[in-house]
Order: sequence, then C-alpha cells, then structure tokens
Amino acid sequence: MTTERDYYELLGVARDAGQDEIKRAFRRLARELHPDVSQEPDAEHRFREVVEAYEVLSNTERRELYDRFGHAGLRSGGFRPSTFDFGNLSDLFSAFFGDDLFGVGGRAGRGRGADIGARVEIDLADAATGTTRDVPFEVAVTCGRCAGNGAEPGTEVAACPACSGTGRQSQVSRSVFGEFVRTQACSSCHGSGRLIQQPCAECNGVGRVIEERTLEVDIPAGIHDGQRIRLTGEGHAGSIGGRAGDMYVEVHVRPDERFVREGNDVYCTVDLTVAQAALGATVSVPTLAGETELTFEPGTQPGEVHVLRGRGFPALQGFGRGDQRVLVNVLVPRRLTDEQRRLLEEFDRSATDATYRADDGFFDKLKSAFR
Repeated sequence: MTTERDYYELLGVARDAGQDEIKRAFRRLARELHPDVSQEPDAEHRFREVVEAYEVLSNTERRELYDRFGHAGLRSGGFRPSTFDFGNLSDLFSAFFGDDLFGVGGRAGRGRGADIGARVEIDLADAATGTTRDVPFEVAVTCGRCAGNGAEPGTEVAACPACSGTGRQSQVSRSVFGEFVRTQACSSCHGSGRLIQQPCAECNGVGRVIEERTLEVDIPAGIHDGQRIRLTGEGHAGSIGGRAGDMYVEVHVRPDERFVREGNDVYCTVDLTVAQAALGATVSVPTLAGETELTFEPGTQPGEVHVLRGRGFPALQGFGRGDQRVLVNVLVPRRLTDEQRRLLEEFDRSATDATYRADDGFFDKLKSAFR
C-alpha cells in the first residue's frame, strides 16, 4: 500500500457516497492532477493516490472490506495498487470508464475503445419471463468538431520527431550476456506518435467527448444472478477512428422472500394447519406466474414435496423448463382454548396406531418428489 490516507478524504466524498458521485469526483481530480495538465510538483504523487482510492471505492467488494477493516483489511485480502504508465489525456477516458481501469498504454495509430460496465437489477419473476430495462450510462464518443483527430480544424498534426511517428522508443544496453533492447512508450508523445500543435477547443486534444446515453437492453428469460450481457460496439469510441469498445451489462436478480432458486428449479413452502393437513384442503400457493390453487390430500405430512412440472425457470441456452417444488409445513397450534384442548385430548384418547399409519410407498413417493 502506497498510502495510509483515507480514501474518502482523498476523493472528497462522504462515506455513503454513491458510485456516480465517486466517479465524478475521480474524473474531476484526475483532470486537475494529471501530469499533462498540472504544474504542481507533487501532482504525480497525488494523482496516484487518487487513482488508488478510486480503484478501491469503485469496487463493491473492496469498498466493503475497506469500510470494515481499513487498509489492513485490504492488505490481508491481497489488494495491491495497480502500477501503470501515465498516458496522455486521451488515455484517461479509458481510466474513467473502461473495465481495465489501470491497463492504459498508448500506441501509435488507431486504438480500440475501452469497454464499459453497467449494472441493472430485476425481480426474480422478471428473470423467469425475460424483460427489458433502460440502462443509463456515460460514454466517450468521437468529437464532432475535430472528427476524433484531436487538432483544431484547419491545423495540422505532425509526426513525433522523437519516435518518427511510431509511438515507441527503444534503448539498447550491453552486458557480458549480450545486448538487451528495452522498448517503451515515447516520452514526447506519450505513445500516440503524433504531436498536436493546436488542440481542438471542444475536446482539448483528446479526440473524444463524454456523452450521456440510455440503451434499452433485452434481458433474456432464465438469466442467472451475476451474468453479463454483451452489447458489441456500445463502449467508448476508439482513438483516431479506431472501433468502439463493448458494453457489458451485469444483471443482478433481487431476492424474493417467497422463492429460492436452484438451477432452473424454484422452491417455495406452503403452510397448512393441522386440520387442513389431516382432512385435506385446496389452498393458494405462489408461482412465478402468479397464484395457483393446489389440492392436498387428507393425511398430508410435514415435509412432503409437491412438484409443479414446468413451473420453474426456462433454460437460458437450450430447451425445456425447470419445476417448482412446494414444501409442506404443518402449523402446530401454540395457544389453545379450554374447549380446543378438551377436543384434542378426546381425539388423542380415541386414536389408534391405524390413525397414524403411513400409506404404503409414502417414502418412495417422497424420494421421487425430491428427485
């Protein structure tokens, strides 16, 4: 860990700040402190601190670990701040929104845009039927003023003389073992291979600008919690006309207190009174498609499982559908009136072994239901 300063203090946000607020704070500070912009002597150190803070607070699991146990908890969890080379301001857009937050490396020519990650929440019933959701997000798009060139219209972009437009510089070192060639991004053009004499007034030489968009995303029936949907070409615009990255929408399914999902099957419980279990009853039980009537035979036992074929989740990739399994819970009365107690005692005295004898094949039926 390179610093023990409070991450929330570094970004200037409250401890209950949302992800959008954290992202905005990081974007603002990164623009101020990036070596391409800031002339302050400690700008590089402060920039790395801000990047480290964002790396932790933008990740839900790391943030929870930090909130509970601080820097020590992050260290014990194996977290180490990412190391990276400073790119130019155009590289910073990838740092803001790309999945690979710190894997930013410049190179000459066209570069593929960074991917975008988004998150959407749906109900369990929606996961069974499929649904659509509007997903808002911010994306870097090609600057309309300079068409992604980065230079003010009417001005020229020259090839970097230090690297002859390649964006890379090589150093040769000699030792007793031979010659070693070390190649790295050009320090003059930060790996772009280009030198812009007059940056575009709209994008400040970046070639891309931030735009807010909303996409209607189709969520297929049968999707599982945590799965991602890939939308090709909906990510950040590439540099110098390179193709756009992709967008990955991570789907989270809200828990439903009525159901438990296991694969494509769904489980629920139904409460029967002692009288209903003994005499038989028709009761309403929840399903993913709404309430349905289910008949229980006289003598229904606690723990019995009734299977509703085809009432579970559809297979996400393939055919068929899971089942719904209804587990019976028999409610035993906790508070009895004197009359109720007398009647139960009278019933108990009149009961025989035959009253409680299980039907032949009961356990076989139970095993079959679980299978």
